[in-house]
Amino acid sequence: MLGKLDTWLMEHPKRNDLRGWRRFAIEFWFFGLKEARACLFAGLFFIAMFLIPKTGWLGISRYDLLLIFAVSVQAAMLYFKLETWDEVKSITLFHLVGFALEWFKTSGDIRSWSYPDEAYTKIGGVPLFAGFMYAAVGSYIIQAWRLFNIRIKSHPPYWLSTLCALAIYVNFFTHHYLGDYRWYLAAFALGLYARTTVLYTPYDTTRKMPLLLSFVLIGFFIWLAENLGTLFGVWRYPNQIGAWASVHISKWSSWALLVMMTFTIVANLKHVKHTISVSKD
Repeated sequence: MLGKLDTWLMEHPKRNDLRGWRRFAIEFWFFGLKEARACLFAGLFFIAMFLIPKTGWLGISRYDLLLIFAVSVQAAMLYFKLETWDEVKSITLFHLVGFALEWFKTSGDIRSWSYPDEAYTKIGGVPLFAGFMYAAVGSYIIQAWRLFNIRIKSHPPYWLSTLCALAIYVNFFTHHYLGDYRWYLAAFALGLYARTTVLYTPYDTTRKMPLLLSFVLIGFFIWLAENLGTLFGVWRYPNQIGAWASVHISKWSSWALLVMMTFTIVANLKHVKHTISVSKD
């Protein structure tokens, strides 16, 4: 079923008769459909996050149910060939990278945020499902890459983009002790990807946009999702313990940087590399 849907979304003959507002409307419609399809895992995961009662179900805690649900959806996507084994390996890496960050950020000396509910699948105060929130971002980028037939022009050398991604990740840990170099890293990334362009196909015509803009936009929507997650009490920041408050706008920049790091991992997938043109100057 989904395989047929993907074919319908991706394969369109060139329509030279479409112009003006009609072309805009159709391209915008298919752009939205492809975005929704790319968000399959992320969307289902966050819907489950909002629908599963805080008290759990059938004696199973909310966090444990979310872990069961996330693993089941990933297994189904693999079974129905909506993801390859290479992509699952990358998503597993996103989970491990995200869980390590969660474990550090919720540790006793840091306490940047917390998971208040009890669960059997908590390690060091972090439920295992938490890593899937990062895996969801990776899954979205992988699916969008295929559905939009994404190609990258003027990508920086892989070693330099990898170094930037590692520095971003390390800074999330070290800024508690050595100072926050987030904006220096953002400035470096701005120069690194200044010439990089994303080519994507919403319907039958290739469009382009700056890669940096895509990082910012995806980061913004993750920030909105994080606000909903804390509103439903799945996790909470120190300023939300007494009453809910919106997640600080500075988290938007953090998510944009994490999206950049996730993109770097996806860009190193073997079947994705042939769609990337690395800059030679």
